[in-house]
Amino acid sequence: MSTAFFTHDSALKHVAPPGHAESESRIEAIWAALRAPEFAALARYPAPLAPEAEVLRCHPARHLEAVRMAIPAAGWAMLDPDTFAAPGSLVAALHAIGGVNAAVDLVLAGQAGNAFVAMRPPGHHAEAERAMGFCLSGSIAIAAMRALDHHGLARVAVLDFDVHHGNGTQALLWDEPRAMFVSSHQMPLYPGSGYASETGAHGQMINLPLLPGSGGAEMRAAWQEALDRVRDFAPELILVSAGFDAHHADPLAALEWTDSDFRWLTHAICDLADDCCAGRVVSTLEGGYDLTAVAASVAAHVAVLMERDDDRNSGDEL
Repeated sequence: MSTAFFTHDSALKHVAPPGHAESESRIEAIWAALRAPEFAALARYPAPLAPEAEVLRCHPARHLEAVRMAIPAAGWAMLDPDTFAAPGSLVAALHAIGGVNAAVDLVLAGQAGNAFVAMRPPGHHAEAERAMGFCLSGSIAIAAMRALDHHGLARVAVLDFDVHHGNGTQALLWDEPRAMFVSSHQMPLYPGSGYASETGAHGQMINLPLLPGSGGAEMRAAWQEALDRVRDFAPELILVSAGFDAHHADPLAALEWTDSDFRWLTHAICDLADDCCAGRVVSTLEGGYDLTAVAASVAAHVAVLMERDDDRNSGDEL
């Protein structure tokens, strides 16, 4: 087995207005970084188009229809002040859902040890009937529900280290006792949610607000405590909303993380996965808007996934 990497050219068809932070250049920068020789062993797959029924795992049909009706024939449609749709946006969003779902299917089938999905639009801000924060649909929440309902898992954990609170994932999984959600995020910052007091309908949510200007030390302390609580939950699969906008170079926030912090957190998540679920981790891209920083941080994240998968395979051979 090797780390699986899912992406698709449709990510370039969700075209943002000029100057928009969540642009197709993000995917191009990531693709370029992962073409380096050290990533030759990645098992590369096209992210499939998800059936529209998959969207309905977390969203009502009227949300899907509202997005479909908002898609313009040309140019852009504004869904909220931050979120736009272009002619290729719905297809890209369905490929984003399909990529995370396919990664879950592959990892649970034992055909990959872990996986990373590089698609856009991102998903963790989309609420049940609201596209927002650059997001059209809650792709990682949908994947969590697929793992629970289609694959019959008893417990999954969704870990979100994007600099912005994953309000959509939290809302979509709020009443789901089988899904634990953990989010670290700068506070105050968009979207204004993510207080520590927001613990879910079953006490299964952990929010880790971080002060502007804080860095790796504060992040590591917060996540170490949270991961101990996730370990007690004993998830059978770990899903990661991998946003890289907590990087000190990112223009949309004010945390001070470095590439080494993303490496540390990825190792910590993989340690947890080794303890709980045979190393099964599926990670998907959320934010990260400085092109150099997001490319380097994704490379650091994926390199750790590959290293941990190699270590696990070597141990099996022994």
